[in-house]
Amino acid sequence: MNPFEMVVAIVAIGAIASVLRAKYGVVRRWKGEEMVARPGPDPEAQALREEIRQLKARVATLERIATDSSSSLDREIESLRDRP
Repeated sequence: MNPFEMVVAIVAIGAIASVLRAKYGVVRRWKGEEMVARPGPDPEAQALREEIRQLKARVATLERIATDSSSSLDREIESLRDRP
C-alpha cells in the first residue's frame, strides 16, 4: 500500500466514524473520556417550538383579518377577545 492510499484510507475511516457518531447521537466530552450518549429532546426547545407554532397561528389570523372585508373584521376581533 503506497502512502497516498494509506492517507485516503485513514481519512475515510475518520469520516465514516464521524457520520456514525452523529447518526447515533454520541458526543465526546473531552479528549480521552469515554463517549456519552446525548439525552432526549430538550424541554426548553420543545416549549419554544410550541410558542412559535402559536405565534404562527396568530400571525395567520392577523393576516386573514387584514385582508378580509370590514364586516368580517368585527367578528374576528370579537372572537380574538374571547381567546386566552
